[in-house]
Amino acid sequence: MRKVVWAEYVSVDGVVEDPAWTGPFWNDEIARVQKDQLFRSDALLLGRVTYESFAATWPTMRDAEGFADRMNRLPKYVASRTLKNPRWNANVLQGDVPDAVSRLRRENGGDLLLYGSATLARTLVEHDLIDEFRLMVHPIIVGRGKQMFADGSSGKTLRLIEATPIGSGIVMMRYEPAR
Repeated sequence: MRKVVWAEYVSVDGVVEDPAWTGPFWNDEIARVQKDQLFRSDALLLGRVTYESFAATWPTMRDAEGFADRMNRLPKYVASRTLKNPRWNANVLQGDVPDAVSRLRRENGGDLLLYGSATLARTLVEHDLIDEFRLMVHPIIVGRGKQMFADGSSGKTLRLIEATPIGSGIVMMRYEPAR
């Protein structure tokens, strides 16, 4: 069985939108974290907005470490009601998204890595389909923007697996649901 892993850049005040504010905190350590989690994954789960943003930029990227090649080669599963002709090695999740993700989870293989895509992630949290939360908490108060969870989100208890400080001030927090 595969794990669904939600990897999210988040500010101290819970903002996850438009992560341009993460740039000053990027360093070799966080690059290594990102590479490790991407290479442990067999596919990406993305919401439409994140998919369209990634699909517009990643296909032209190159790097010596192979990150861009891996990102471009991985299968992508996109939650969308409007995307008609996916490209960039992507398939639109058909039918009920939680059911489709549940089927993917039951397959053998590596992690299903959910990058960003807070709306999709919230849906998967509500259906208890996130197996691990990898929150990269940045030492910044953004002040406004989409929050990780919306008002009215149902309470879920998590168990801390690991907390790792990164030299730039980011703290990598790994949680799993307390099932």
